[in-house]
Amino acid sequence: MNDANPVLAAIRSRRVVRAMTDEPLPRATLEEILDAARWAPTAGNRHLQRFVASDDPGTLRALRMVSPGMLQRPVAVVAICVDRDLAVDYGFARDAHSLSVDVGTAAATVLLAAHALGVGGGPVTSFSRAAAGVVLDVPAGWTPEFLVCLGHPAQGGPGEMRRGTRVTWQDLTVWAPRA
Repeated sequence: MNDANPVLAAIRSRRVVRAMTDEPLPRATLEEILDAARWAPTAGNRHLQRFVASDDPGTLRALRMVSPGMLQRPVAVVAICVDRDLAVDYGFARDAHSLSVDVGTAAATVLLAAHALGVGGGPVTSFSRAAAGVVLDVPAGWTPEFLVCLGHPAQGGPGEMRRGTRVTWQDLTVWAPRA
């Protein structure tokens, strides 16, 4: 293990934050996270993912009402969306698998950027896409696919979702046969 490498150290130390304080995030911090998000790898470097950000308490309350997976009470959220109209213009199918991959790389980038800036992050996939689109006033043609809750970590709150033995890379990997 190479803990001297700051990127690997960040990957190993990042955790999902399920309890957040009500301390606001500076807008500059949220903007820095969004700037990092644009560097996420995308299919064909087309950048079909889009972001809708909010730090408005009323919007966040309404979003929580349509997001059963939002256990934390974030002070900001980034909705990762896909511009499906633009995807079709580029020749992708509206439901192309690569669009979901782009959402995943953007989510990982947002979570790591937040962690690097001392901000807690928690992913949410259990939400009504249609209702979140209305609450966040998502532009036509975009679909919200993933929410990243942001805030300062708080003590207490929900614990880890699953406890047990530590999973190693060997537990998750098989080697393909040599040709």
